Amino acid sequence: MEFIRSYPIEGVFNFRDIGGYAGLDGRPVRWRRVFRSDSPHRLPATRFPELGVRTVIDLRRPYEVARDGRVAEFPGLAYRHIHPEHPEWRVSDYDETAGLERFIADRYRELAEVGMVGIGTALKVIADPSAGPVVVHCVAGKDRTGVVCALTLSLLGVSDDDVAEDYALSTVASERYTAWVRTTLPAVAAVPAPFLSSPAAAMRLFLDELRERHGSVEDYAARAGVTAEELAALRRHLLEA
Repeated sequence: MEFIRSYPIEGVFNFRDIGGYAGLDGRPVRWRRVFRSDSPHRLPATRFPELGVRTVIDLRRPYEVARDGRVAEFPGLAYRHIHPEHPEWRVSDYDETAGLERFIADRYRELAEVGMVGIGTALKVIADPSAGPVVVHCVAGKDRTGVVCALTLSLLGVSDDDVAEDYALSTVASERYTAWVRTTLPAVAAVPAPFLSSPAAAMRLFLDELRERHGSVEDYAARAGVTAEELAALRRHLLEA
């Protein structure tokens, strides 16, 4: 069976499968179990059933959900709104001398620390085999979604290089989204460049520093509330035998 990494679905710009990467003991991550996306509120109700999706994890802030709406309801879909508390990004925090990677890694550190409870809750849902297939999303599908999916892949034993390369795919998706906004919503202010980029180096820096603070990604997940049993379940149902 041929599997697809990025899905060209009208209405979203960053819908991807995180399967296929080599994990623990060389076992590949299962395809069509965890998808990542920008906000899918524009999708018709029929689209997710076609993919077998059973759970949507919405990481957006409450006001973002109120502003844009949520994914369409359909029978059998579990909708989980899990908002990891974290500071709003401010363009004024961007220091060109420190560089883009440093700016993004610092924002992800804030998210991982301040939003630890929410991130842990999202990881626990992903670890539950009865919840899958799962779609994880935020607004653009690159930052909050990027951190949750990076941690998921790391817990599955995927190398930092592969995690970072998967994350970096969001840069092209952001370009597609920006082009759509310019055409469809010309009155909307342009999104600042630091909010659109997903350099692989930023993800590597975030993961390196997470380990410096917590010892390992597994130790971070445990502090976030993921039990040893849930970690084992995550690996059991998301890695090929």
